[in-house]
This record gives sequence, structure tokens and C-alpha cells, in this order.
Amino acid sequence: MTAVHVPGTPIVSEGRLVSTSPATGTEVGRLPVSAEADVARVVDRAREAAGWWAGLGFAGRRGRLLRWRGVLARRIEELAELMHAEGGKPVPDAIVEVLTAIEHIDWAARNAGRVLGPRRVRSRLVLAEFSGHLEYQPYGVVGVIGPWNYPIFTPVGSSAYALAAGNTVVLKPSEYTPVVGQWLVDSLAEVVPEQPVFTAVHGLGDVGAALCRSGVDKLAFTGSTVTAKKVMAACAETLTPVLLEAGGKDAMIVDSDADLDAAAEACVWGGLTNAGQTCIGIERVYAVEPVFDAFVGKVVERASRLTVGADGADIGPITMPGQLDVIRRHIDDALARGGQAVLGGTDAVQPPYVRPTILVDVPEDSLAVREETFGPTLTINRVRDADEAVARANALPYGLGGSVFGRRRAVAIARRLRSGMAAVNSTLTFAGMSTLPFGGVGESGFGRIHGEDGLREFGRPKAITRRRARSLLPATTFERTPADVARLVKVTKLLYGRRR
Repeated sequence: MTAVHVPGTPIVSEGRLVSTSPATGTEVGRLPVSAEADVARVVDRAREAAGWWAGLGFAGRRGRLLRWRGVLARRIEELAELMHAEGGKPVPDAIVEVLTAIEHIDWAARNAGRVLGPRRVRSRLVLAEFSGHLEYQPYGVVGVIGPWNYPIFTPVGSSAYALAAGNTVVLKPSEYTPVVGQWLVDSLAEVVPEQPVFTAVHGLGDVGAALCRSGVDKLAFTGSTVTAKKVMAACAETLTPVLLEAGGKDAMIVDSDADLDAAAEACVWGGLTNAGQTCIGIERVYAVEPVFDAFVGKVVERASRLTVGADGADIGPITMPGQLDVIRRHIDDALARGGQAVLGGTDAVQPPYVRPTILVDVPEDSLAVREETFGPTLTINRVRDADEAVARANALPYGLGGSVFGRRRAVAIARRLRSGMAAVNSTLTFAGMSTLPFGGVGESGFGRIHGEDGLREFGRPKAITRRRARSLLPATTFERTPADVARLVKVTKLLYGRRR
């Protein structure tokens, strides 16, 4: 019996990875699958190109990357339509994603020299005869394993910063969005035709594993926590450093003095944009008792207006067909445990779509609260006060982002969230701010992309000292005399021995 192909599921046919639309099943493109030897060759070519790319210096790379930014800006509609066709993302959401990626390319290109370039570091009195110097040198070749849910924004968040730092990059796009990944690589080649500084390898999970073991000098991964642990284990075989952005189960806290209209609007966007397929998306909400009912009503009213479909809708299809079962199981479990669906429910799952579903009074040990759902669903639970909300938000091992709505205590509450990022009176905004680092804690991974920390993530710190005078307090020499040692003791006591 011939297996029926589910739209959106990647298949390999005659050595090609075939990508289809999750909404219609229409073929979007096919790309050659990379064998392990192919991955090794691509990495070797990237290593040969690395010297040339690093040799351009910060100014040379800046010019090329700004031209790349221009290509994306001029062709933003084309790229958005391709993302819509391959991943099902609504075109307006795709345009916002590309715009955000363009902003990150621009910032990385303009700031790499300032952040990573050579600079003088102050010395201390004991080594006053030496000057200190610090610079960040490129690793060489950086491997990037990208996700399907944000196939431009997320790879750019690693790749643009790695390129600006002087590395070459080998990208393994998700098998669900390989055509978009190849488009990204080809667009840079238009402005950097001399050398393969940004290349791609395609295939299923085995190709990603091959990239981990290919000899890249660092690897950046975005995906599930389960896969992140496998990536880390594979890279550990060669002590290849890794940057991991893994799963999330982000929470929003709504305090008693919150602007409920603004909170509801942000909650619906933060939880349901991209059909809920967002690692930093809001999946859990904790609203304090005095505002709970009013807040839920405002969320339901806004969410119920959203349209679902292939073209021109607010919410598109679920990109990974297998995720539909996860979403259905989480909804069923929440209802079976006493939760209530005030919008949607089990019948909301209508492959390849899921209609917005709002669940209230869901037990904290349910799947919908504890596991990443990755669908257009929200759990909203009432809490006594902000302290209880923080305790519940921090109860899971994840720690990616979060959101707080309120006035007097909002910033203080945000600081208490166990997360790498938090937004006050907004959701997801930290992702688009190129000056801030992006990343998580706990089972949401470690390392940072974006901002100055994101640039430093892709450079090895190189410390250099240089003698500039004769030593007045010789310490690091066998030529020191007893008198020198006595002076060292005296100076140490004077500098550091005072009682305070």
C-alpha cells in the first residue's frame, strides 16, 4: 500500500528534499540532500573562505552586510510570499519577521567593530608597567541549525552576528522550510560572490548531526529542548562550543493595576501570532483575582475575531502536521482535568488548522501548563496576587521570556521572573530590539544572540599584555630580591589590608 503524503511533511525523493505547503500540499521546491561527505566538503570550503572574509576587516564586512540588508529590504514582499507558501505563515506576519531580521543585520554590521575591535584595558597598580589590550577574534566556521517557525529571523540572529564578527557560516535550515533557508543564503551570495562565506546543507536530522561533527568551530542551534540536548552531546565529542536556544513555556502576569485592554491585546498577539508557533510566545497567563474575569472576557472577545485559513487570514496552518496531535492532546487533558474552554476546545483542531482556544482554571500539573504546546492556545489561571503569579511562572524548568502588565510593581515583578528576557506592558518586544541580548536559562538553553553579547558570542576573546616600563615592584621574575618581596608585602597590606 502506498503511503499518503501529508501536506507540509518533508520527504526525500531521488536524493532531493521535497518541500510542500502545509496548507495545500503544493510543492514549493526541492533541494539536494547533503550526505555526510557533502557536509564535510561544505565546511572545508567555508574554512578556506574564512581567511578572506576575516581579512576584509570590520569595515569591509560592514559594507557587504549592509548591501545584503538592502537586498532583503527591496525584495521583502517576495520573501514574505515564499515564507507563506512554504511554512503557511500569513504574509503580514512574514513581512514583520523579515523587517526584524533586516534590523538585526543592520545593527550587527554597524556595531561589530566597536564591540569586538581591539581596545585598551586599564591595568592595576601592581602591574602598572604593563598595558592591557583586548580584542575578539573570529572562531572560523560557525554552524547554524535553524528552525521552521521563524526561518529568517532566527537564523539571521545567529548568522548575521557571526558574519559581522568575521566568521563564515554553514546553515542547516529546517527540513520544513529549506527553500526559505536557501533563498537567504543565495541573497548574500549576490553581494558576496567571491567566496562561499554563507552556505547551506539540506536534509533531515542526520544532516544536522553531521554538521555538529563536521569540525565547525562553534555551533548555534534553535529548536526543542530534546533536540538541543542531542546537539550538545554530539558537539561534546569534539569539545565544539555551542549556543542553544531551546524550548519555552512563557508566562504573562496581569497585575491588579494593569491596563486590561492593552494587556488583552498583547496577550492575543503574544499567544496566537504565527498560530502560536513561537518559542517566546505566551502560553500561560496568570491574572490576579480582582481583574481575572474582566481580562478573560477581553481576551476572548479579541481572539474570537481572528480568522483562520490559508490566504488573507490572521492565523495560518500548523506547519508541522505532527504538532496537531500534541495540541489536541493538551486541550483534551486540560478539559479532562477540570479546565474549561471559554473559546474553542477539542473541535478547534481541524487539520491543518487550529482555531484559537482559550482555557481557564486549568490545573498546574496538566500538559497544557507544563509542556510546550506550540499552537494557538492559551491557559489563563486566576491567582491571589503577583507573588503567587511569579511562583507559578517560575515553577517550570523553562526560562526563555515572559511578560508583565501593571503599573506600580510591573518592573519589579519582571525582574523576579526566572527568564532570560521579559517585556513590561508588551509581549515579544525584546526579540526585535537589536541592542538587547536574546536567550534563556534552564531548559530554554544558554548563550545569547543579538546585541553586544550576541556579537561577543561569535568571537574568541584575546587578551594581550605589553610591557611599557621597568617593573617598580618586580614579582614575576627570579631576579627579585628579598627587599623587592618585602616591598610587595608592604604594598599589598597598604592596598588591600585595611579594615572597613
